[in-house]
Amino acid sequence: MKFVVSSSTFLARLQAVSRVLGGKPTLPILNNILLVASDDVLYVTASDRESTLEARVALESLSVPGSIAVPPKLIDMLKEFPEQPLTFEINDTSLEVKIISDKGVFTMQGENADEFPRPTSLDENVTSLVTRCGTVLDGISRTIFATANDDLRPVMNCVLIEMNADNFTFVASDSHKLVCYKRFDASLEEGGRSLILPKKPAQQLKNLLPREDSELKIEFNDKLARFTFGDYKMLCTLVEGRFPNYQSVIPRENPKKVILEKKELYSSLRRVSVLANQSSNLVRFDLSTGILEVSGQDVDYSTSGHETLSCQYEGEEMTIGFKSSFVLEFLSNLTTDFLVIELADPARPGVFLPFEGEEKDEELLMLLMPMMV
Repeated sequence: MKFVVSSSTFLARLQAVSRVLGGKPTLPILNNILLVASDDVLYVTASDRESTLEARVALESLSVPGSIAVPPKLIDMLKEFPEQPLTFEINDTSLEVKIISDKGVFTMQGENADEFPRPTSLDENVTSLVTRCGTVLDGISRTIFATANDDLRPVMNCVLIEMNADNFTFVASDSHKLVCYKRFDASLEEGGRSLILPKKPAQQLKNLLPREDSELKIEFNDKLARFTFGDYKMLCTLVEGRFPNYQSVIPRENPKKVILEKKELYSSLRRVSVLANQSSNLVRFDLSTGILEVSGQDVDYSTSGHETLSCQYEGEEMTIGFKSSFVLEFLSNLTTDFLVIELADPARPGVFLPFEGEEKDEELLMLLMPMMV
């Protein structure tokens, strides 16, 4: 096996697929990265059995096709090279990998590529569609922070993607907070399809998907999903189970509506939460006409803080408590300058929405369970 490749391009692809590695794989070979060279293209693959990510690299030349599994330390070495063509020569018998630069020669030991498991085929009851990378990137970015880390309920560690006849809906929840993001510029003609995407491959897509509206092909069935875009292809195992009926927990009647500036509330929460109880992160929202008072305290350390913010609110006085870190996450994912908080009473969840003026082709709703004050 012998090929010549750009050092920087090869490094970028290796770094991308290496994010799949981690933990303690059941097969030692999965600690390595698979390289397959054919037809002037180098295919770079990493897998943890649950997710497999493949990237393509255009070669400057290919003298002898072949395959080899290389250790991730190759990435550390390539980081030290300036941009230049590198020649890779692999001995098929000893599996020695020789890297020839313009100034020297380096060697490392590879592994037999035949030991690397092949991805499971996706060929039964497959739903296939083509959408835009930016749409799925926005959907995952807006929701993934709300996923849980629950070993007993793995379905809560996922992003639900519903493909309907008039929109794509992305949902994530950890039972305390819920985020629902809809895109009306994407749809599936037959509608009624959904997949439960685990957090790790969702994070990989968030890191790799380009923001522009390039083509993204999605193929999936009940067990597997494959995402193909640009020079990348990712195959992942889907979580079995049923995602909770999220629509049933979204309150339909919230008579109390608060409109205020996002940055002002964000800055206030950052200051007040420093003096709030560090274990609970509880902050109080005290509402009265035209005023929102944000306060927090830690009785154990005799610290407290409160600030008064101007807002649009007309209704009876009300006090409700929220976990400040969750509210800050919500505010970080809002793109509008103003937000709307819809409330019913101190025991029912609050709904956080972008103020009118958000793009017409998307809809964002964030729900947060209250805390006892």
